[in-house]
Amino acid sequence: MADDDPTERPQGASDAPRRSDGRASRPSSRPSTSGGKPYPKRDGEKKPYPKRDGDKKPYPVRDGSKRPFPPRDGERKSYTPRDGSSRPPRAGAGRDERRDDRQSRPEELRAVRPAFDEPIVPDEVTASDLNGAARNQLKTLSKENADAVARHLAMAAEVIDEDPALAHRHAIAATRRAGRIAVVRETAAITAYAIGDYAVALRELRTYRRISGKDDQIALMVDSERGVGRPDRALEVGRAVDRSALPADVRVELAIAMSGARLDLDQTESALQELDIPELDPDRAFEWSPALFAARAIVLEELGRDDEAREWHRRAEVAADVLDAANGADDDLEVVFVEEVIEEPGEEHPPVHHEEPAGAEDRN
Repeated sequence: MADDDPTERPQGASDAPRRSDGRASRPSSRPSTSGGKPYPKRDGEKKPYPKRDGDKKPYPVRDGSKRPFPPRDGERKSYTPRDGSSRPPRAGAGRDERRDDRQSRPEELRAVRPAFDEPIVPDEVTASDLNGAARNQLKTLSKENADAVARHLAMAAEVIDEDPALAHRHAIAATRRAGRIAVVRETAAITAYAIGDYAVALRELRTYRRISGKDDQIALMVDSERGVGRPDRALEVGRAVDRSALPADVRVELAIAMSGARLDLDQTESALQELDIPELDPDRAFEWSPALFAARAIVLEELGRDDEAREWHRRAEVAADVLDAANGADDDLEVVFVEEVIEEPGEEHPPVHHEEPAGAEDRN
């Protein structure tokens, strides 16, 4: 039988491919994809990854005479020391160290609020001494801070007549605690005006006006403009508001301040006209009448109308006396003495002692 008959193989013969030496090759664990061979042999003349040219490198140097990161010039330092020393900054300096160095530069330092010692408020002065309307504005503060601010404001109101400088210090203490409260800035403005610091008064008045949206201190603004030597600006500020929308007392105060600005500009006739307002009633006395009558008398004196000036001075004094009498300023206080009666044991009713008026014995 011919040995090359493919149909006749000994029993148990392997179908595995054989190597050139006749031994069976180790079977592959990969599935066959092309004619029983796992990966067909590629062309012997080509390799899957051809060898690169030995004269070329995958990442050639860009410039044979220079490195990618050339060393810096030894005579020049990238970071010049700020203190003038030749030592370069320490390598790896942390952010906090660099920040401290930057903050130490005088031109970059932030403005620091000067130290301020709050004036002492006596223990007997409490937050309840401040009027209720002002205390309501402090409700946005914490309880502790609101009480401290209220005590400073109450103290400022109490001492402003006797010691305006101390009152202003209390107002400053309040502004440092609650600078966005309208009544606090208003108090600071009034106390600054009282000590003659009109520039500070103007600043605080503008802040108060911006926070509150009110014009009730417009007269003080006009007079503060006069205080810093700007009567023209004072007139502009006064004319910018609607006087008909102002309360009567504020309207009178504004008229007096505007009249003063006219006098500063030697506009005496116009100063008198500023005071010709409906509230100028010589037959009735209101809370603003004494100041209004006295201002008119001063302008008349500047005009040389002395007789009229004396008459308006007299009317100012009469109005002040009438208001004092109406407010009870001159009334004697009535003192009532109550005699304490001690009940004796066994007495159903305490004895009643009658004091007869002087001279009763003579009449009997």
